[in-house]
Amino acid sequence: MEDDSVVPVDINGFKQYDMLDAIHMDTMMREVESWQKDPVAFLRQRGPEHTTASAGEEEEEEVYVLIVEGFLIFNHRPLNELIYKKYFMEVPYDICKRRRSSRVYTPPDPPGYFDGYVWPMYLKNRLQMESMVSGILFLDGLKPKEELLAAVCKDVCQEIERLREDD
Repeated sequence: MEDDSVVPVDINGFKQYDMLDAIHMDTMMREVESWQKDPVAFLRQRGPEHTTASAGEEEEEEVYVLIVEGFLIFNHRPLNELIYKKYFMEVPYDICKRRRSSRVYTPPDPPGYFDGYVWPMYLKNRLQMESMVSGILFLDGLKPKEELLAAVCKDVCQEIERLREDD
Protein backbone atom coordinates (compact mmCIF):
# COMPACT_ATOMS: atom_id res chain seq x y z
CA MET A 1 0.00 0.00 0.00
CA GLU A 2 1.02 3.57 -0.57
CA ASP A 3 1.92 5.78 2.38
CA ASP A 4 -1.37 6.42 4.19
CA SER A 5 -0.94 10.18 3.82
CA VAL A 6 -1.14 9.94 0.01
CA VAL A 7 -4.14 7.59 -0.17
CA PRO A 8 -7.08 9.51 -1.70
CA VAL A 9 -10.18 10.26 0.38
CA ASP A 10 -13.73 10.01 -1.06
CA ILE A 11 -16.58 12.48 -0.50
CA ASN A 12 -17.62 10.60 2.66
CA GLY A 13 -14.15 10.97 4.15
CA PHE A 14 -13.24 7.30 3.62
CA LYS A 15 -9.66 6.47 2.62
CA GLN A 16 -9.75 4.86 -0.82
CA TYR A 17 -7.48 1.87 -0.29
CA ASP A 18 -9.35 -0.27 -2.84
CA MET A 19 -8.02 1.59 -5.87
CA LEU A 20 -5.00 0.88 -8.03
CA ASP A 21 -3.57 4.31 -7.13
CA ALA A 22 -3.33 3.21 -3.48
CA ILE A 23 -1.21 0.15 -4.28
CA HIS A 24 2.44 -0.19 -5.33
CA MET A 25 1.61 -1.81 -8.68
CA ASP A 26 4.87 -0.56 -10.21
CA THR A 27 6.82 -2.47 -7.56
CA MET A 28 4.73 -5.60 -8.12
CA MET A 29 5.31 -5.35 -11.88
CA ARG A 30 9.09 -5.06 -11.37
CA GLU A 31 9.07 -8.11 -9.09
CA VAL A 32 7.03 -10.24 -11.51
CA GLU A 33 9.17 -9.19 -14.48
CA SER A 34 12.36 -9.93 -12.51
CA TRP A 35 11.05 -13.40 -11.69
CA GLN A 36 10.08 -14.00 -15.34
CA LYS A 37 13.56 -13.07 -16.59
CA ASP A 38 15.38 -15.41 -14.22
CA PRO A 39 13.42 -17.26 -11.53
CA VAL A 40 16.57 -18.90 -10.13
CA ALA A 41 18.34 -15.57 -9.63
CA PHE A 42 15.13 -14.07 -8.25
CA LEU A 43 14.93 -16.83 -5.62
CA ARG A 44 18.66 -16.72 -4.87
CA GLN A 45 18.44 -12.97 -4.13
CA ARG A 46 15.86 -13.70 -1.47
CA GLY A 47 18.06 -16.14 0.44
CA PRO A 48 18.84 -19.87 0.63
CA GLU A 49 15.45 -20.74 2.12
CA HIS A 50 13.90 -19.84 -1.25
CA THR A 51 16.05 -22.16 -3.38
CA THR A 52 14.78 -25.51 -4.62
CA ALA A 53 16.85 -28.62 -5.45
CA SER A 54 20.26 -29.38 -3.98
CA ALA A 55 23.22 -29.42 -6.31
CA GLY A 56 23.85 -32.77 -7.94
CA GLU A 57 20.32 -34.12 -7.60
CA GLU A 58 18.96 -35.90 -10.66
CA GLU A 59 15.61 -34.34 -11.44
CA GLU A 60 13.31 -33.44 -14.25
CA GLU A 61 13.75 -29.99 -15.66
CA GLU A 62 12.75 -27.50 -12.99
CA VAL A 63 9.39 -25.81 -13.32
CA TYR A 64 8.95 -22.50 -11.57
CA VAL A 65 5.52 -21.28 -10.56
CA LEU A 66 4.96 -17.76 -9.32
CA ILE A 67 1.80 -17.10 -7.35
CA VAL A 68 0.63 -13.50 -7.53
CA GLU A 69 -1.96 -12.74 -4.88
CA GLY A 70 -3.91 -9.58 -4.31
CA PHE A 71 -7.31 -8.01 -4.43
CA LEU A 72 -6.82 -5.88 -7.57
CA ILE A 73 -4.30 -7.90 -9.57
CA PHE A 74 -6.70 -8.55 -12.44
CA ASN A 75 -7.67 -4.87 -12.63
CA HIS A 76 -4.14 -3.80 -13.57
CA ARG A 77 -3.99 -4.65 -17.26
CA PRO A 78 -0.17 -4.91 -17.58
CA LEU A 79 -0.01 -7.36 -14.66
CA ASN A 80 -3.13 -9.19 -15.75
CA GLU A 81 -1.53 -9.87 -19.14
CA LEU A 82 1.37 -11.67 -17.42
CA ILE A 83 -0.82 -14.01 -15.38
CA TYR A 84 -1.38 -17.37 -17.03
CA LYS A 85 -3.83 -19.10 -14.68
CA LYS A 86 -6.36 -16.91 -12.90
CA TYR A 87 -8.32 -17.75 -9.77
CA PHE A 88 -10.79 -15.52 -7.97
CA MET A 89 -12.22 -16.42 -4.60
CA GLU A 90 -15.85 -15.38 -4.14
CA VAL A 91 -17.38 -14.72 -0.74
CA PRO A 92 -20.95 -13.43 -0.26
CA TYR A 93 -21.63 -10.04 1.32
CA ASP A 94 -22.67 -11.27 4.78
CA ILE A 95 -19.64 -13.54 5.21
CA CYS A 96 -17.29 -10.90 3.84
CA LYS A 97 -18.67 -8.30 6.24
CA ARG A 98 -18.38 -10.68 9.19
CA ARG A 99 -14.78 -11.61 8.30
CA ARG A 100 -13.83 -7.97 7.78
CA SER A 101 -15.34 -6.90 11.12
CA SER A 102 -13.37 -9.61 12.96
CA ARG A 103 -10.02 -8.28 11.69
CA VAL A 104 -7.96 -5.53 13.29
CA TYR A 105 -6.75 -2.85 10.87
CA THR A 106 -4.34 0.03 11.37
CA PRO A 107 -5.85 2.50 11.05
CA PRO A 108 -9.13 0.93 12.17
CA ASP A 109 -12.12 1.01 9.84
CA PRO A 110 -14.35 3.99 10.64
CA PRO A 111 -18.05 3.30 11.30
CA GLY A 112 -19.92 2.49 8.08
CA TYR A 113 -16.71 1.88 6.12
CA PHE A 114 -17.61 -1.62 4.93
CA ASP A 115 -21.07 -0.71 3.64
CA GLY A 116 -20.14 2.79 2.51
CA TYR A 117 -16.86 2.00 0.81
CA VAL A 118 -15.44 -1.54 0.92
CA TRP A 119 -18.40 -3.45 -0.52
CA PRO A 120 -19.33 -0.85 -3.19
CA MET A 121 -15.68 -0.77 -4.33
CA TYR A 122 -15.57 -4.56 -4.41
CA LEU A 123 -18.63 -4.58 -6.69
CA LYS A 124 -17.17 -1.83 -8.90
CA ASN A 125 -13.74 -3.49 -9.14
CA ARG A 126 -15.30 -6.88 -9.79
CA LEU A 127 -17.38 -5.53 -12.70
CA GLN A 128 -14.29 -3.88 -14.14
CA MET A 129 -12.28 -7.09 -13.72
CA GLU A 130 -14.94 -9.20 -15.41
CA SER A 131 -15.08 -6.78 -18.35
CA MET A 132 -11.28 -6.92 -18.79
CA VAL A 133 -10.41 -10.53 -18.04
CA SER A 134 -11.38 -13.88 -19.44
CA GLY A 135 -10.48 -17.35 -18.25
CA ILE A 136 -10.92 -16.74 -14.54
CA LEU A 137 -11.76 -19.80 -12.45
CA PHE A 138 -14.11 -18.64 -9.70
CA LEU A 139 -13.63 -20.42 -6.37
CA ASP A 140 -16.20 -20.78 -3.62
CA GLY A 141 -14.62 -18.94 -0.69
CA LEU A 142 -16.94 -20.75 1.72
CA LYS A 143 -15.19 -24.07 1.13
CA PRO A 144 -12.40 -25.13 3.50
CA LYS A 145 -9.06 -23.57 2.58
CA GLU A 146 -7.49 -27.04 2.31
CA GLU A 147 -10.06 -28.00 -0.33
CA LEU A 148 -9.46 -24.78 -2.27
CA LEU A 149 -5.70 -25.24 -2.12
CA ALA A 150 -5.98 -28.84 -3.29
CA ALA A 151 -8.16 -27.82 -6.25
CA VAL A 152 -5.78 -25.06 -7.34
CA CYS A 153 -2.70 -27.28 -6.90
CA LYS A 154 -4.33 -30.02 -8.97
CA ASP A 155 -5.22 -27.54 -11.72
CA VAL A 156 -1.71 -26.06 -11.78
CA CYS A 157 -0.09 -29.52 -11.83
CA GLN A 158 -2.32 -30.58 -14.72
CA GLU A 159 -1.33 -27.43 -16.61
CA ILE A 160 2.36 -28.12 -16.02
CA GLU A 161 1.94 -31.66 -17.37
CA ARG A 162 0.04 -30.34 -20.39
CA LEU A 163 2.80 -27.82 -21.12
CA ARG A 164 5.49 -30.50 -20.77
CA GLU A 165 3.64 -32.73 -23.24
CA ASP A 166 3.44 -29.84 -25.73
CA ASP A 167 7.24 -29.37 -25.63
